[in-house]
Amino acid sequence: MNIYVGNISWEMEDDDLNKEFSKFGEVSTASVIKRQFDGRSKGFAFVEMDDDDAAKAAIEALDGAEVMGRNIKVNEARPKKF
Repeated sequence: MNIYVGNISWEMEDDDLNKEFSKFGEVSTASVIKRQFDGRSKGFAFVEMDDDDAAKAAIEALDGAEVMGRNIKVNEARPKKF
């Protein structure tokens, strides 16, 4: 399952994200989205977890939770609309 994580701290890195979500199961990828021109976080990220039950548990537990001083928004990622 692909998970959207919003309102993250500007200081959050991929490893921090991985650490938070791996409490619920194996994380395939954890990527903080960054601006190309300066490498600064855009304030959101995506996490992929193969186990849907673990992903749903992570979403339920972390949505609205305080992580690195910010209340993050976590939900199942929706496909991009063109």
